[in-house]
Amino acid sequence: MSVPPNTESVVSVRGSRRLGERLGTAGAVLGAGFIMSVGGGYLLAPQRMAPDFGFTDWPRGEAVGFLNVKGVRDVVTGLIVLALLAGGQRRAVGVAVLTIALIPTGDMLTILVRRGSTATALSVHGLTAALVAASGALLLRRENR
Repeated sequence: MSVPPNTESVVSVRGSRRLGERLGTAGAVLGAGFIMSVGGGYLLAPQRMAPDFGFTDWPRGEAVGFLNVKGVRDVVTGLIVLALLAGGQRRAVGVAVLTIALIPTGDMLTILVRRGSTATALSVHGLTAALVAASGALLLRRENR
């Protein structure tokens, strides 16, 4: 039995899209788990977490409560992604994750403008933004079939 010439390429494209979907979903789940753990750290041990953010100085005294605000933001961000995934809302996850990529982008730019650690701004926040955006793009790519 011979295989029509275009069948291989169709199978290859479908396999590629399925792999992209899996990678996008895995990235969204891992990203959600990671940011929730970071947020938990800011809720439970804010003074320990703050120096790794990239600023040369961080809030002290009453202002430490601001670090808890960051923790809440991070935990809720992860929960939104997981809730959308649990609801089977793949396109919404893709859009949300692409939008969420603006958070580490903003963090990176804030650190750079405030003359914090350039290495941390680029390696932690910049890389995070790129990976989050890639996950969102992979999830949306699936929708274009």
